[in-house]
Amino acid sequence: MKPTTDGFWQRWVNRRLPRSDRQTFSQKNLFILPTGAGVMFGALLLIMLITGINYQNSLIYMLTFVLGGVFVGAMHQTHRNLAGLILALSRAGEAVAGDTVPFSLRLTAGKDDAIAVQVSSGGSLPVWVSVPAGQSRDVSVLVWAPRRGYVRPDRIRIETRYPFGLLKAWSWLRPVSAGLAFAKPITAPELRATAEDGESEAVASVQAGSDSADLRPWREGDSSQRVLWKRFARTGQLVVADWQGQTGNPQWLDFQAFIGASSEMRLSYLAFLVDNRQRLDVRYGLSLPGQLIEPDSGAAHALRCQRALAVWGLEKPRDHQPRRFGSRLKSTSADPESLDVASNGSPQ
Repeated sequence: MKPTTDGFWQRWVNRRLPRSDRQTFSQKNLFILPTGAGVMFGALLLIMLITGINYQNSLIYMLTFVLGGVFVGAMHQTHRNLAGLILALSRAGEAVAGDTVPFSLRLTAGKDDAIAVQVSSGGSLPVWVSVPAGQSRDVSVLVWAPRRGYVRPDRIRIETRYPFGLLKAWSWLRPVSAGLAFAKPITAPELRATAEDGESEAVASVQAGSDSADLRPWREGDSSQRVLWKRFARTGQLVVADWQGQTGNPQWLDFQAFIGASSEMRLSYLAFLVDNRQRLDVRYGLSLPGQLIEPDSGAAHALRCQRALAVWGLEKPRDHQPRRFGSRLKSTSADPESLDVASNGSPQ
């Protein structure tokens, strides 16, 4: 099959704009074309020129050449508005799948002002900014993340139509760094989780939601691991998380406990449980095939768990084979769809 014109154009642009988190715009990587208004303006000039030739009218000649000079001047000014401008990716953000991931960008002007510049990505709303000469401005572009995993826009577009809107100059930044979309939390059903804790194996019935644990004062004989130490540091009161209906260690969140659910559904269940445990301020661990995160508590631990759920089974985007959102499934024998998810399995 012959390559399409669009595919040839994209390959040509990719060769001129290799992936980088920083791009300096110059004559080599800037493009300029008339806008719709510019095309109409050029057609008007052509009609005026033909009219002047037909009637040999000097005033029409003069007006045509003056307006033509304005068009040429606008072309140089529009191109100059982006020439020397530096666009750099400051930070690739994080969000929940189905939402938008913010990409923080910094624009630094060269020796000339960059006026009325718009920055966008895909179908996102453009962000307008003007950058004085020698100064920098920060903007944030939102990239939609339809699914969990790495989020890397193929191109971030920068464009200007200053000063008259007759021409547009544009280029792109093709970032290397990728953002992250967390698994979308879904209320988890009742489950039986299994995980190794040291040398012993605990089997526990874990109920999802905030109703699965009651907070009560500490009593003699309670395990120190069930004490909410952060709450004790704040209030001075020893409070214990009393897990109802459990006969073992409630702290492990196990991937293999959701029998019959797809891998994506399990990850969403676990994301919900991580949020739930963080709200309860209790210690918990996360067990994924090939990865084990030891029990801990706090916002940093929850973020670590959510990141592990977001990228599980995926590999980072590769430059020579770019995808729209970057995520690529690993072809591994540890694919959860082919795993035996017996309830008595233990984490690797």
